[in-house]
Amino acid sequence: MNPLETAFLLMASFRNWQTSKWLVAALVLSVGVVPTEIQAETATTPTDYTVTSHTSTIPANNHEQAQLFVRELDGTHGSAQRKAVLMLHGRSVPALAGFDLDYDHGKYSWAGDLAQAGFDVFVMDLQGSGKSRSSPLLKAVMEDPCNTSALQQIDGVLIPNPLSAACPAPPNPNYPHQLNNSQSDWDELDAVVEFIRNKVHGQGYVQKVTLIGWSAAAFQIGPYTLQHPDKVESILLNAPVFPPNGITSRPATLPVSDPTAQYGFPMNITTKDAFENTWKTEQHCPRQRDDNIVDVVWKAIMDNDEKGKTWGPDEKPGQPQGVMRVRNSYWWGWNSATVLGDVNGVLGETVPVLIVYGDLDTQANTSPDLGRRYFSVPALYKAILGQKKLMFRIACTGHSMVWERKYKVLHQMSEQWIRQTKVFDLTSGSFFRNEEGSIEIVE
Repeated sequence: MNPLETAFLLMASFRNWQTSKWLVAALVLSVGVVPTEIQAETATTPTDYTVTSHTSTIPANNHEQAQLFVRELDGTHGSAQRKAVLMLHGRSVPALAGFDLDYDHGKYSWAGDLAQAGFDVFVMDLQGSGKSRSSPLLKAVMEDPCNTSALQQIDGVLIPNPLSAACPAPPNPNYPHQLNNSQSDWDELDAVVEFIRNKVHGQGYVQKVTLIGWSAAAFQIGPYTLQHPDKVESILLNAPVFPPNGITSRPATLPVSDPTAQYGFPMNITTKDAFENTWKTEQHCPRQRDDNIVDVVWKAIMDNDEKGKTWGPDEKPGQPQGVMRVRNSYWWGWNSATVLGDVNGVLGETVPVLIVYGDLDTQANTSPDLGRRYFSVPALYKAILGQKKLMFRIACTGHSMVWERKYKVLHQMSEQWIRQTKVFDLTSGSFFRNEEGSIEIVE
């Protein structure tokens, strides 16, 4: 007897349909059985684009033609109605490493799984991240190691590679401001949404796009959806960063330079050790991730940063370990006031919202004592006034669910959501998926 047959026999013993359908859904996720209509038909070949229709609004390269990297994995089969999905990275990890990891036959490729499920999937990098760093002015800023904070110009990080000593001050940094901002990110996201809607397959290809974001992508996707509900089918936020007390309004002037320790430079540096240690703090369950996954992910990040991979300490003599270069951002317009001010009912009404996060996530959930750095996923769910909102907390996984053992749960939930704006036949409510795969209501 196959697992689904077992599930339906068990279901018959329950009088409560709500309980029984959760049991079936839990068994489906536990054994990895996927309904026939969303199984893969053929492998999907990626197509990479450079979107150049947008004029940059980042102060460092204002009025320069942006060069935005976009990858398409078109899984549309035959005459099936197209559903377009756009996936957006968070603060630090570039899009391909996060959404289309090339490892173990694409096992962790969320974009690949969605394409195999029959969707037309697009993955993008904002300027200054991943493969969107090639416009000349932006490139000059981000390839200057002196455009980092003094704290990062130390032995074992940028000394002796690429710096022989800390950069002289002044002029250190050579560009003494933060790089991107909320408006520039919203503008770039809109440029790619328009590219998808009108350019790739011709005018009127799709009217709306489903947006998927990981972590700090919520700063772009949430406000963008409020501004352009006519272009967004639904949104899925994985481990969304939401500061209830965050900055509300655009600053008087851009770029921001004060306080200098926070905003007086355009680029942060993350080493492999720092990346690994942050991830390690969320490892509390047996077999939560593959033993070698840190090396796999770090290699993928370096493969998306031609300059960064030549910096940093040597892993072996003459072989740099590389560093992850991260845009120093100034974001506003994403907090409790913004979401509660959605009086037109965009989030959770015009545009349905699915939120998924790990119960071990300490990056998207921090202490209320941290002021503007207080992040809370449940606070976002509560702030959304609309009723078409779903939230799932997943047991034994952290902020990096995309690369952990429960990655398939995330993939399967997203497939159901994109197809029907439902998960387990549910359209609203807050739930917990425990380690055994059962679904529990959260009050």
